[in-house]
Amino acid sequence: MTHDFNITRRNFGWLLAGAAAASSLPFAARAAGETAVAATFPGNWEDGYRTVLTPLVQEAGYGLTVAPAMAQDQLAKVMASPGNPPYDTLLMSPGQMAIAVENDIIQKIDPSRLKNWGLLDSAFQGEYGPTVTIEVNGIAYNPDLVPRPKGYRDLFENPAYAGQVSWTGFASNTAVMAYTEIAKIYGSGPSDMDAVFKLFKDHPEQLKGVVDSTNHQMTLFQQGEIAVFMCSTGNVARLKSMGLNAEFVHPETGAPAAPVNIHLTKGARNLDAAYAYMDAAISKAAQDKLKMPPTEMFPTNREVALTPGIEAYVTRDQLAGMTYPDWAGINRNRAGWIRTFDALVAG
Repeated sequence: MTHDFNITRRNFGWLLAGAAAASSLPFAARAAGETAVAATFPGNWEDGYRTVLTPLVQEAGYGLTVAPAMAQDQLAKVMASPGNPPYDTLLMSPGQMAIAVENDIIQKIDPSRLKNWGLLDSAFQGEYGPTVTIEVNGIAYNPDLVPRPKGYRDLFENPAYAGQVSWTGFASNTAVMAYTEIAKIYGSGPSDMDAVFKLFKDHPEQLKGVVDSTNHQMTLFQQGEIAVFMCSTGNVARLKSMGLNAEFVHPETGAPAAPVNIHLTKGARNLDAAYAYMDAAISKAAQDKLKMPPTEMFPTNREVALTPGIEAYVTRDQLAGMTYPDWAGINRNRAGWIRTFDALVAG
């Protein structure tokens, strides 16, 4: 079936004029319909990024859809559909990033497309995407219910914490960082999880507090059903913003930490919007807001001053002294650890 189009000289002139006008518009205006689908951690991250970054991305002429998913779930979904990724960008720590690179599901970025790139220290300028914050992990506790723990050893050896502690499984980055530290205390090193599994077997009361996620632990903490859990400083900031009595402890053996990066998926359909989102996340405008309660994210943009609240947890000078896990080693063993721990919890 064919169609005949009668284009008069006058109509042709209008078409040319329209094309010329469109080509003279700023690119953002011409691509205003493009929307980035950004995978973001649930909870504080989802709320903060949706509230703070969406208007900044819109100012750049694009849309933003914030899709909450834990890093492991992000990986699973993209690996299940590598040719048609459900996200344009991923949000991950080094452990998941290594898996993403190995499976060729993320791509190196073009820093020239990020006007805020130069405001990041070189340590935060990753070839697969910028570091948007550093998550410092430790122990959260309710001082109304339990004394201040010195570290992980207290949670198993001091009767004051019996039945008051909650744990999550090895799929959680926060949990696995804590377990590698506990393995150093009770075993031969960070990979000696047999020592950790034995510790839980010897303290079955600790297994009663195992739940599926940090978000679940936050709910239990709010309800007064637990008094201690492994967390990031951001989790404690969130609890404080809700009026709860929560404090953060740097374990005496060291506080594990992890950079959090935005990555561009291979085959991202909304590339320009994805770069606009990435640039917004490292901008001073965004990080000046995200450093405030209830998110209190450590800013990686050097023009953003730390708040007294963040400095109470960690300063820029202290970053180098944090404990940074061996994610390559964790990735080699993680699947086995998950199976063993899950079986232990199931009894």
